[in-house]
Amino acid sequence: MTHFNFDQLSKQAIGGKWREGQGSIEMNNLNPFSEEVIATMTSASKDDLDQAYESANEAQQDWVNINPYERRDLLLQAAKVVEENHDEITELIIEELGGTRLKAGFEIGLVTNIIKEASTYPLRMTGEILPSPVDGKENRVYQEPVGVVGVISPFNFPFYLSMKSVATAVGAGNGVVIKPHEDTPVTGGTLLVKIFELAGLPKGLVNSIVTEISEIGDRFVEHPLNKVVSFTGSTVVGRKIGEVAGRNLKKASLELGGNSALIILDDADIDYAVSAAVFSRFTHQGQICMSANRVLVHESVKDEFLQKYKSKVESLKAGDPREDDTIIGPLINKRQVETLENTIEKSIEEGAVPLIRGEVNGNVVTPTILTDVSPEMSVANEEMFGPAVAVTTFKSDEEAIEIANASDFGLSGAVHTASTERGAELGKRIETGMIHVNDGTINDEPIVAFGGEKMSGVGRLNGNESLEAFTTKKWISIQHKKRQFPYS
Repeated sequence: MTHFNFDQLSKQAIGGKWREGQGSIEMNNLNPFSEEVIATMTSASKDDLDQAYESANEAQQDWVNINPYERRDLLLQAAKVVEENHDEITELIIEELGGTRLKAGFEIGLVTNIIKEASTYPLRMTGEILPSPVDGKENRVYQEPVGVVGVISPFNFPFYLSMKSVATAVGAGNGVVIKPHEDTPVTGGTLLVKIFELAGLPKGLVNSIVTEISEIGDRFVEHPLNKVVSFTGSTVVGRKIGEVAGRNLKKASLELGGNSALIILDDADIDYAVSAAVFSRFTHQGQICMSANRVLVHESVKDEFLQKYKSKVESLKAGDPREDDTIIGPLINKRQVETLENTIEKSIEEGAVPLIRGEVNGNVVTPTILTDVSPEMSVANEEMFGPAVAVTTFKSDEEAIEIANASDFGLSGAVHTASTERGAELGKRIETGMIHVNDGTINDEPIVAFGGEKMSGVGRLNGNESLEAFTTKKWISIQHKKRQFPYS
């Protein structure tokens, strides 16, 4: 019998048990394309949350004492579980968040890679011995798990963006409590618990609670057993989580919104730049923090670029994500549709010119291309989480840098040019955590530091960065030779 279906996974996963929550809210999980109810769940209460943290803490103490090689093998088994159930997980992604088959395959590939990276962590927590200015002293510095990590994940890439923190936290020896977004409780939460359960990790090590803030308030972050909170989502919510974590002296990893610029210089390969720009904006209907909200194109190649860009964007099929050739599926909910439409309309009122104006059919929104966009317009300053793009022209590299840096965000970006060194030098001056020369803005690799500047977040994940984020250092010194203390 399959373990990967909504009936089995639409429960609270606490302490190795699958059960209903004790909260007061009935939560409907909707298919964003059909808008039909996939499943219902009763929200988790504060008591459920406490039980989840206590379970993670108890199981962690057993987990950290398992031989590191065995922990490695169990994590590799988790990656194997994902690979063996690729088709079933694909269906969950399509049904719950409206991802296309192409998007689901991309996301599952990211998940298997990050689990395999996390499997190396048990053998990399080696510590070090450092010299001392005190005679006869040996300084040992141990790298240890923090204990329990709280993970709050978003609705756009819930399977990967949850696993990115969960797998690496577990690999570093921690227990975990996940709070997935209420629109993606399965692919962002309970699915992960089931994968680790099937792989043979201790029950209760990874827990998932599905609830509303009205049920638990700030307790998810404030809980005394939560040593690190890892959040991916909007800047507005991230600010709140950062404030609560800071007030409670907890470490917070915050991966927040973006307003990435894809810059096309005068010597760029236009056909290639068009392909990169289409991928960077319209993958998963623009619901990616790294998406190219803004395309900055040199005035000398503007006409050629827009002609080819418009033609390519108009060819993208929008509609049912279950169909193999669909590129643009639904936005996650009506609220996101309305927010996008309001931003577009406001920018047109401000003077932006629609080269293509999208249409709304349920939660499916076809692409909009806005041209003649100036840096002060709404569409140039707000993260558009949907299939709309702002195109701005520039006259020089200096002007391109100035426009790119005018945003309060700084997550990703790209530069297209025939001269890679010109692109790299320009990239150094863009205030962003990541920038890619002759590539798209959407990149995430398991061993490369990932994170943003300015309003796009705090901290870095992946590779050594995740290992640092979810561990702490302990100094143990040994005085082999008696010291001469003052006053003795």
